[in-house]
Amino acid sequence: MASKQGSDQIETRDTRPLLREVTERNGFPNESDETPANGKWWREVQPYSTYVLFVLLLAYLFNQLDRYMLAITIIPMAQELKFGDQGCVRNESVKTFDHHIACNGTHEDSCLDILSPNHTSACKWDYNGQGWDYQILAGPVFILIYTFAGIFIGFAADIYNRKLMLACCLSFWSAMTLLTGLVTEYWQLVILRFGLGLGEAGCTPFAASLIADYFTQGMRGSAMGVYNFGIYFGYGLSYALGNFITIANINGQGWRWAFIIPGIPGILLGILIAVTLREPERSTKQGKKQLEDSITTRPVHEDKIPWTTRLGRIFQTFLSPSLFLLCMAGSIRNAGGYVWAYNTQPYFEATNVSKETVGSYMSWIPLVGGSLGVLFGGFISDRVVKRRGLYARIIVLVVSQFLAAPFAAGALFLDVPYAFISLIPANILGEMWVGVTLAVVVELVPSHMRTSAVAFYLFIISNIGGNVPLLVPLIEKSFENNGYTKTESLRGALYILYPGLYIAGGLLFLLTMFVVKRDQRRAQMEVVNMEEP
Repeated sequence: MASKQGSDQIETRDTRPLLREVTERNGFPNESDETPANGKWWREVQPYSTYVLFVLLLAYLFNQLDRYMLAITIIPMAQELKFGDQGCVRNESVKTFDHHIACNGTHEDSCLDILSPNHTSACKWDYNGQGWDYQILAGPVFILIYTFAGIFIGFAADIYNRKLMLACCLSFWSAMTLLTGLVTEYWQLVILRFGLGLGEAGCTPFAASLIADYFTQGMRGSAMGVYNFGIYFGYGLSYALGNFITIANINGQGWRWAFIIPGIPGILLGILIAVTLREPERSTKQGKKQLEDSITTRPVHEDKIPWTTRLGRIFQTFLSPSLFLLCMAGSIRNAGGYVWAYNTQPYFEATNVSKETVGSYMSWIPLVGGSLGVLFGGFISDRVVKRRGLYARIIVLVVSQFLAAPFAAGALFLDVPYAFISLIPANILGEMWVGVTLAVVVELVPSHMRTSAVAFYLFIISNIGGNVPLLVPLIEKSFENNGYTKTESLRGALYILYPGLYIAGGLLFLLTMFVVKRDQRRAQMEVVNMEEP
């Protein structure tokens, strides 16, 4: 009996570190040997998997395109539907407009007194696409349903047919986009924006789950990287379509076709996904469970834990100082991105930059700058500082945000085209945080909680960051009360909430760095204690 107990003790002491080591290294231990020994990654890529990734990339492109089209078309939309603030804006009917003329009248009479070279009113007093009505559409109406629905959709992704649910979500939000081009009242716009958030909440949870089952562990990171290019393709395309379609004034309906045109192919893509994509076997979770059963004397059934218990565990984990500060830093930095994304077009038009110019530059700068930023940040995080640990990853976050802030400020300080040029390094440096922060999150939580932890982290930073644009009207009003024009007030608000939040986020990342160092030592001590006989 003694020898039997001794062998059981040896077995338990040997297998637990094995499971922990494999799990910590790979997250899904059953696939630790999926990468070919010869390192030729292209042998893992199957033609059909490539097709699936391409279709999912298109879905994400439409996701971002439809989301940000509001920000591009907000001025003509507000003027036709009559909502939001009013101010001195460019008179589009004047064909000989002098771009050196500043529409900076503080009231209607002073605005109409600003004349063009042919002695007609160069400016008009009209809705300017700013104010509470717009910021509510950009923030709470969309963000709240988008994030809360994402929680339940994330659970649904583990149970139901993912490709059919993704197809339904895509078709639904595309229908909301198309119908936006037909609205006649502000309240209709609110309802459709709410529906857009509900539908778009299903895109990434279902797509990420499908990618996890279509690609091996060695290819999954690259596949997700390709999928995430949809952010920058869609955002950049929204400037091209939103501006040039509005200028084309198809059928005399201007901005409306900027919603109708992308809505139609989005519905067709949803049908294509439903018909041509195959629902893959959920091999990841099953493989992990089989490995746990095979190398431990007591299997762990994570899938049987109630979702309320899982949520409680995640919430408790995020109360740790390191993750709490990381979430606050990520939320502040994310807020800066949201503020700029939803106020770029109104700002440049307020400074008399034409739609053609904005569309020409902003259709490619976010694509090139943002994509390079994500790739550059991932390269530094995974290659340069990998051997130096978590501490060095956060140094990358701090330095990148501090370096990006002056270039972000340059976009507000400089004249065109230098303002647009300044956005290139601002995007390259500023977008490095996206992948690096996710890498830090997954390294601070147990492996079986990584997917849920990432979803919870994104939920936090989206809710906080996505509602910060509500501060823009408040800060604008404060500047106006001190004698500044509406354009100067908007610029002042953006100084605070764009480069200002980059700096604030960098400072919070700096605080996180010191806490993480302490938490790392604690985690190392826990590992040592676990390994002691």
